[in-house]
Amino acid sequence: MINFNGILQDSDTNLLEQNRGFLYGDGVFETLKIVDGKILFFEDHYFRLMAAMRIVRMEIPMNFTLEYLEEQVLSLVKKNKIEQSARARITVYRNDGGFYLPTNNTVSFLIQTSAIVDPVYSISEKEYEVDLYKDFYIPKQLLSTLKTTNKMIHVTGSIYAKENDLDNCILLNDSKNVVEALQGNLFMRMGNTLITPPISEGCLNGIMRKQILSLAKKETNLEVVEQVISPFDLQKADELFVTNVIRGIQPITKYRKKEFEQDTAKVLNTILKQHLGMV
Repeated sequence: MINFNGILQDSDTNLLEQNRGFLYGDGVFETLKIVDGKILFFEDHYFRLMAAMRIVRMEIPMNFTLEYLEEQVLSLVKKNKIEQSARARITVYRNDGGFYLPTNNTVSFLIQTSAIVDPVYSISEKEYEVDLYKDFYIPKQLLSTLKTTNKMIHVTGSIYAKENDLDNCILLNDSKNVVEALQGNLFMRMGNTLITPPISEGCLNGIMRKQILSLAKKETNLEVVEQVISPFDLQKADELFVTNVIRGIQPITKYRKKEFEQDTAKVLNTILKQHLGMV
């Protein structure tokens, strides 16, 4: 028997009791965007998921091929009649058993989907204000670069942002350098240089981050670099923006008393749409 919300019940009726993703954050995930029945950047997502599973020593099932997982996602969005514009999340978690030490490294997975109103990447004209979140810091380590089911810093940071009427927060690492935003990677433009923190600083190895770095190097005259960003650099920047696969590019319009341009974000958004055939 267990006690669930004050009610005694048989333990085998509650799926959470032994779930390692729930108990220990023993899981990894990918968030995908589907447009017109196609998963954007799926090969990049797939290889990042496989790399994360290897790093945390999960056993990769023989049937976990790119084609298999793609079919699983697309069949679900089709079943839910949202294949024209949807987001999906694949969560892979180690199977039940053990405490900190698992009894085995086999896995199960869960796919969830929901509709997206506008599939096309666009730049919002609304004010988007951010500030630093300094209650907790991201450690500079390999685990920080993975999408794991332990996202307590991002959860508490999101609550802090809401309580302070902010649209997002910028996270720092244990060296007090800029890492990323709550919902994506951070880019900063100073003059003709586009800068984003290197993975070694503890930022997420973002799929859209990879796309923007590549497109900016190939399609613009910007100098594109990965280098450490301090909080003091932010107020000297000409432009700041956040990237993730669902939103694309989100310009930051205000950080503390500084207001920012959006020119580079708009140019890169146009290039991104052209690259994906969204124009």
